[in-house]
Amino acid sequence: MSEKKAQLRIDGIDDPIDLPVYEGTTGPDVVDVSSLVGHGVFTYDPGFMSTAACDSDITFIDGGKGILLYRGYPIEQLAVKSNFLEVCYLLLHGELPSATETKSFENSIRYHTMVDEHIHQFFRGFPRNAHPMAMLCAVVGGLSAFYHDTLDIDDSEQRISAAHRIIAKLPTLAAMCYKHGVGQPFMYPQNDMGFAENFLHMMFGTPCEPPKVSPIAAKAMDTIFLLHADHEQNASTSTVRLAGSTGSNPYACIASGIAALWGPAHGGANESVLKMLGEIGDESRIDEFILRAKDKDDPFRLMGFGHRVYKNFDPRAKVMREICDEVLDELGAEDDPLFRMARKLEKIALEDEYFIEKKLYPNVDFYSGIVLKAIGIPTSMFTVIFATGRVPGWISHWNEMLSHPYRIGRPRQLYKGHTQRDYPA
Repeated sequence: MSEKKAQLRIDGIDDPIDLPVYEGTTGPDVVDVSSLVGHGVFTYDPGFMSTAACDSDITFIDGGKGILLYRGYPIEQLAVKSNFLEVCYLLLHGELPSATETKSFENSIRYHTMVDEHIHQFFRGFPRNAHPMAMLCAVVGGLSAFYHDTLDIDDSEQRISAAHRIIAKLPTLAAMCYKHGVGQPFMYPQNDMGFAENFLHMMFGTPCEPPKVSPIAAKAMDTIFLLHADHEQNASTSTVRLAGSTGSNPYACIASGIAALWGPAHGGANESVLKMLGEIGDESRIDEFILRAKDKDDPFRLMGFGHRVYKNFDPRAKVMREICDEVLDELGAEDDPLFRMARKLEKIALEDEYFIEKKLYPNVDFYSGIVLKAIGIPTSMFTVIFATGRVPGWISHWNEMLSHPYRIGRPRQLYKGHTQRDYPA
C-alpha cells in the first residue's frame, strides 16, 4: 500500500475521503480514485487527460522535456544503434536480445511472414477502390479464423506465438492492401531479406523483375517503423487494452487498434501534411499561408508542427529529419516543388519567432510524410504504414496486461438525460 495519501472533501459527505498516492519509477505521481464508487461519486475526465488506467513497464514519455523511452532506452539511441526487429523484441520481452535470442526471434518472424492462400481470396472480395485501412482492419481480424486452435490467452506461449505471427504478417498484409488497389499480383515475402527491405519488395516488386530495393529506402522504412513502434497509452493502444480486457483474441484486439488508428485525429497526421502542401500548392504562396496560420480567427492550421504530447520538441523528429535528408539526396528529389515547399516551411518554423515562442517545431509526422512520399508510397497507405510499425507496441501492451491481474474496462459517465418517466397512456 502507498505511504503517500491525498484527501478529498466533498460537500454532503461528512468525512474526508483518503486516497492512496502511488509513485512510478519516473514521471508524475498517481492518485488512486478507485474507492470513490463506494462513496457514490466518480471522477470526471473527458479524454482521460489526467487518468492512468493501468500500470506499464513498456514506454515512458515526458512531453515537456521531449523524452521518449522504450523500456528505458532513449528513442534517439535506439534509432541509431538498433533496428526495428530488435526493438520489437525489446518491447515484447523487456530487454535487448542476446545474439542467440536475436537469431531465434528473426527466424521466427521470417518464417511467419507468409499468409494462408485463402487470404488471397479474401482480398478479391474487396472492391478495387477500397481504402487500404478498411482491408487491413478486416483481414487482421480475420486471421483469428486461421489460428482458432491457438487462441488461449491464458497460455503465455500461445500469446508470444500470436505476437510473432502478427508482427511478421502485418507487412505482408499491408503490401497486399496496396497491390490489390493497383491491380498487381501479390508478391510473396523473401526469406533472405530484412524486415523493411522485404516490405518494400512486396510493395513495389513484380514477378517480371528480380528483387531490387534501395538500401537507403529500406533504412528509412525501418527507422519509420522503429520510431512509431510504441507511444504509451494513446487512443489506439488504449483501445487494444480495452478490447483485450474482455478476453478477446489477439487478432481481434489488434484489429480494434487499427480501427482506432484510422481516425484522422490519430493516425492520419502525416497524410494531413501532404494534403496541406497540396493546398498551399506553390512555394510562392507559403508566406500567405504562414500569415493565415498565425491568425487565430482563420481555421487554417499548419499540419506537422507542434505535438499534443511533446510541448517542447518531438524527439523522433530529429532522427526523422536526418533520414529525410538522406532519402531526398538519394532520390535526387530536391527540385521537386512539393519538397521545396516542405523545406521552406521547415526553415520558417525553426527561425520564425512566432513558431519558436509557441514551440511549434516540425514533428515526426512532418518528416515521415515527406519520406514516404519520396519513396513512392501513396498517401492512402500512410496510416497502414503507421499500423505496421505500431503493432509491436500494441501486442506488447496486450501481453503485459494479460500477464498480470486485470479487470474488464468499464468507464463511467456523467448522465445528463431524462430522469425516470412513465410511458404515456
